Amino acid sequence: MTPINPINPMTPMKTTKITTHFATQSTAKTAMRNAALAASLALPLAALAHGPAQPGAPMAPMHATVKEQKPWGIAGDKKEVRRTVRITMSDTMRFAPERIEVREGETLRLVVVNRGKLLHELVIGTRAELESHAALMKKHPGMEHDEPYMAHVASGRTGELVWTFNRAGEFEFACLIPGHFEAGMIGRIAVVAAPAAQRR
Repeated sequence: MTPINPINPMTPMKTTKITTHFATQSTAKTAMRNAALAASLALPLAALAHGPAQPGAPMAPMHATVKEQKPWGIAGDKKEVRRTVRITMSDTMRFAPERIEVREGETLRLVVVNRGKLLHELVIGTRAELESHAALMKKHPGMEHDEPYMAHVASGRTGELVWTFNRAGEFEFACLIPGHFEAGMIGRIAVVAAPAAQRR
């Protein structure tokens, strides 16, 4: 039923339509504000995974360390580190050194330096695991991936990871950024078995 206009009973009031119009306008403005806020918060996942891109200070790890046993070891504690190995990465798609040797049970700090102009990373794993992960990265280049056995390092920056190699065997480290792995950006890790007496 249309409300009666007390000033002129012959003229129907437009209150309902006016209220609806303002409500619609208000809803539209709220939706636009929410969309703008969402867009500002929705940074690319790759940027979040790879950390800040400004050159200079060392890059802080983007993950909270989760200790999960892997075939190539487990996240290590800094207080257990007895040796630091510095590995450099370059736009020639190579690591230096390309091979490191570790004793089974040893906790290593890997300091990873990016000498190139491109973003690079170091990911430890088995050949099968790295190949599978590289294929996934190629299919979804913006996907977020960040684990304690990875270091994503922007140009001119330094990153690090601490890893306990508690499984003997031959493992690898690689840059899984699309095109880098395929170009041969792979290194090798030999974990020498501990003497039987040390395993007891």
